[in-house]
Amino acid sequence: MARIFFCLALVLLALGVPSQSQAQSSEGSREKQIDTLFSGVTSPDSPGFAALVRQNGKTIFEHSYGVRDLRTKSKIDAHTNFRLASFTKQFTAMAIMLLVRDGKLRYDEKLSEIFPDFPDYGKAITVRNLLNHTSGLPDYEDLMEAAEKGSGPLWSPEKQIHDAEVLELLKKDKKGKFAPGASWSYSNSGYVILGLVVAKASGKTCGEFLRERVFTPLKMNHTIVHEKGRNEVSNRAFGHSKENGALKETDQSSTSATLGDGGIYSNLEDLAKWDDALRNHTLLNEKEMRPALTPVKRNDGAEPHWPTQPNDDNLHPGKPVSYGFGWFLDPYNGHRRMWHTGSTMGFRTVIERFLGDNLTIIILANRTDVDPEKLSLQVADMLLSANH
Repeated sequence: MARIFFCLALVLLALGVPSQSQAQSSEGSREKQIDTLFSGVTSPDSPGFAALVRQNGKTIFEHSYGVRDLRTKSKIDAHTNFRLASFTKQFTAMAIMLLVRDGKLRYDEKLSEIFPDFPDYGKAITVRNLLNHTSGLPDYEDLMEAAEKGSGPLWSPEKQIHDAEVLELLKKDKKGKFAPGASWSYSNSGYVILGLVVAKASGKTCGEFLRERVFTPLKMNHTIVHEKGRNEVSNRAFGHSKENGALKETDQSSTSATLGDGGIYSNLEDLAKWDDALRNHTLLNEKEMRPALTPVKRNDGAEPHWPTQPNDDNLHPGKPVSYGFGWFLDPYNGHRRMWHTGSTMGFRTVIERFLGDNLTIIILANRTDVDPEKLSLQVADMLLSANH
């Protein structure tokens, strides 16, 4: 019998089939490579990040680096909750898609149908335009700045702007940046409004709807849409930025209270469940999910581009862009993917899902001098080249 196994081992070796010990050694080497890439980014007693790599539905790497805050020096771990910032948008889009499936909303429904007192420029803006950033809505931060020029400071980290106030600012404007569908411009305003659309169509707050229809069914028990005074974020990381060469807590800004564009806090443990749900079509079947993964075209059929003028929300000025509902869809080195970054006061986040390769990389950082997108693509380079 021993001789049979020995002969079989020789045959497998000749065919290039790795033994179990070789496979384990390869996995260990891969983990070490990823850890080597990450471990030099931050020191153990500084703010840092949590990283998760999953392949074929299994976690192949999960590690945390640094501390949640500089006051308690509590270590970051898989349960540490980070503000997701614009990573939130995929959840807001999912809420809208569930309401469309429920028959409570239509993608071609106009803004003026949902909010009848919205100015005339809302008559041509559809829910679909809001989802894929072709609405042309003015940027609410620009409107805040204009309002404060006339009257002095109105908002601050202590007195933050809320969704209803964003809607009022947009109602005071008489026109959008461009005709809906004529161009493309990344719009936080659009996703704040989508959070309000979720509330209007469902009769619940955006947070309640997401909790009932997404977080609870998926057992994402520590993920919340944070509303000061209504709920608390447990095990939370606090945001930090570098000022004069030193890291300083910079956790909240005047725009940190809006919901649909960036208000969710979550952690690696819960986001692994989100990744599973997307892969297994747990919430929406493949056909229902398809609109989210269909790149938008302009009304004239042309490929959209980032605006030419650089600003904080303009990642690649003038370059082509591929966006669906709450997801960027640009391929990476020929690999299909759905991805999104998040950037806000004190936090940087990314999710990269390589569809044909069944590979997901998530990085959540509580310091703004870390570049999760760059790090995630370096990991992708390691693993995608290993697969070919």
